[in-house]
Amino acid sequence: MTKISGIVVVKNEEDMIADCLDSISFCDEMIVIDGGSEDRTVEIAKKMNAKVFKYISSDFSKIRNFGLKKSTGEWVLYVDADERVSPLLNEEVVKSIGNLENKYDGYFIKRKNFYLGTSDKNEWPYIESLERLFRKDKLEGWYGRLHESPKINGELGHLDGYLLHYTHRDLSSMIEKTIEWSQIEAELRLNSGHPKMTWWRFPRVMLITFLDSYIRQKGWRIGTIGLIESLYQSFSIFITYARLWEMQQGKK
Repeated sequence: MTKISGIVVVKNEEDMIADCLDSISFCDEMIVIDGGSEDRTVEIAKKMNAKVFKYISSDFSKIRNFGLKKSTGEWVLYVDADERVSPLLNEEVVKSIGNLENKYDGYFIKRKNFYLGTSDKNEWPYIESLERLFRKDKLEGWYGRLHESPKINGELGHLDGYLLHYTHRDLSSMIEKTIEWSQIEAELRLNSGHPKMTWWRFPRVMLITFLDSYIRQKGWRIGTIGLIESLYQSFSIFITYARLWEMQQGKK
């Protein structure tokens, strides 16, 4: 059995997949789950000695669970195509899984987000902490169609180093993602019995979202980029709730 499997979920990521796989080349195997790419993503991944499997679904938990089944490692590390494992995180992962006295069954990993560019000026002030590294036999699975979460049967630790997340690279891709994901988000809210959308719910949720991004997450610290991103988040949630309103009208 190999020691660690790096699992990457992709679709049309020919510009990002090579750097992503290069950053997890320390893994004993690299597994790419392709959601039906129409560009050179699969070709590039195979050239970099990744094992590529096709699996098409709008349920992100099912996709991650499929990757888990295909892995052969004692440990599994999940990385998205637009993420990079930093050198320090690389060292931390290798050291942790190689420690015979390791008491943890999984780890939280800190993630830095970069919006509309990859330089330091594009770095978002708020640092996330995500569960991404697990002992395979302790990971029961992923749950949630869109904002998926892992269920771990064990204790979690924390690693130094960062995942570097180069997301929202340009306005066109941002809007495309909103159009795609807002449909799923709205369906989830509809199926959970969300209260009827009325006019006052729109400004309320948009304002809450903007303030969370711009004030709580300190988006104001990075100037114009922070304002654009925070306004975009407000716009994105508006589209989700507008879709929900439209679906509720259709249910009548």
